[in-house]
Amino acid sequence: MLEGWFVGSTPPSYKGHRYPVEVISHCVWLYHRFPLSFREVEELMLERGIVVSYETIRRWCGKFGQAYANALRRRQPRPGDKWHLDEVFIKINGRLQYLWRAVDQDGHVLDILVQSRRNKAAARRSFRRLHKKTRTVPRVIITDMLRSYGAAHRDVMPSVEHRSHKGLNNRAENSHQPTRQRERAMKGFRSVGGAQRFLSAFSGILPHFRPHRHLIPASDYRAEMTVRFAIWEQITGVAGLAAAA
Repeated sequence: MLEGWFVGSTPPSYKGHRYPVEVISHCVWLYHRFPLSFREVEELMLERGIVVSYETIRRWCGKFGQAYANALRRRQPRPGDKWHLDEVFIKINGRLQYLWRAVDQDGHVLDILVQSRRNKAAARRSFRRLHKKTRTVPRVIITDMLRSYGAAHRDVMPSVEHRSHKGLNNRAENSHQPTRQRERAMKGFRSVGGAQRFLSAFSGILPHFRPHRHLIPASDYRAEMTVRFAIWEQITGVAGLAAAA
């Protein structure tokens, strides 16, 4: 299922860090894979006999989370030709913000962007950022009935078919569910920048460990997860240490 994923790349540098890469990468994995707080990750590591503060775990997630997510995204197949775009509101420090998300027909997250507006300018920015990030153009884009999408589509991707219908966009709407779950666990986001940084890393790491388990037999799921954990060890540098031992 992950044919072509093993692409060579250099893991991030851990120079100057007192803890080994196995501990750092495991803490980052725990925090992004499960709805845990930094203090809960600290407790899980303590149960294993590893004493590390939650502030240190916070710094590791901030420093390495995005690097890991970027490495995983570089191993993803090319985006599909059908893109689903959707936006939902989130509250940050009591202020209403909007989370814009784009996924392809296979559920791969193409981009995620936090903005303060839900208008044509915000939709246009989302379209342009998406086009620049993917370096490709879809065959069709599917959105809800927000008219700002149509205006932005005519400006940025006029040659692409645009379907606007509430019932057609369930894939994008469903992709918000893990974010909502995590937002509740974190008791909300504290800043726009913090939300953007976390969600950018989160949307790259979490899907890697959720291969639509309900659609495949248990034996295939275990085999798939074995491959995905091997990829994780490769992009974090754990595999390199094991090979050198």
